[in-house]
Amino acid sequence: MAVLMCVDFPHKDIWGKEMADQMTELAQSIMKEPGCIWKFWTEDKNENIAGGVYLFDTRQNAENYLNMHSKRLEQWGYTDIRGKVFEINEQLSEICKAPLQF
Repeated sequence: MAVLMCVDFPHKDIWGKEMADQMTELAQSIMKEPGCIWKFWTEDKNENIAGGVYLFDTRQNAENYLNMHSKRLEQWGYTDIRGKVFEINEQLSEICKAPLQF
């Protein structure tokens, strides 16, 4: 069963197009991770927070990615990384037009 994963962390660096230009390779590599179906990249410049919302095919793949990604972010100097994996109520999500493409 697919799961949703949310990650956020304090970020003060680059935003918008500049982030997209610099993170294209990272985005491409994320889509090669086992079980990753899609990702929304998130940013809040006013609150200095960046992160993402992901759809993974299984909880195990999501948790494996979250563990690896958290370590990678820490290596890049990020702290206060928050990550959580959620089960999806597909019936209600479909009514609300969630992009459940898997």
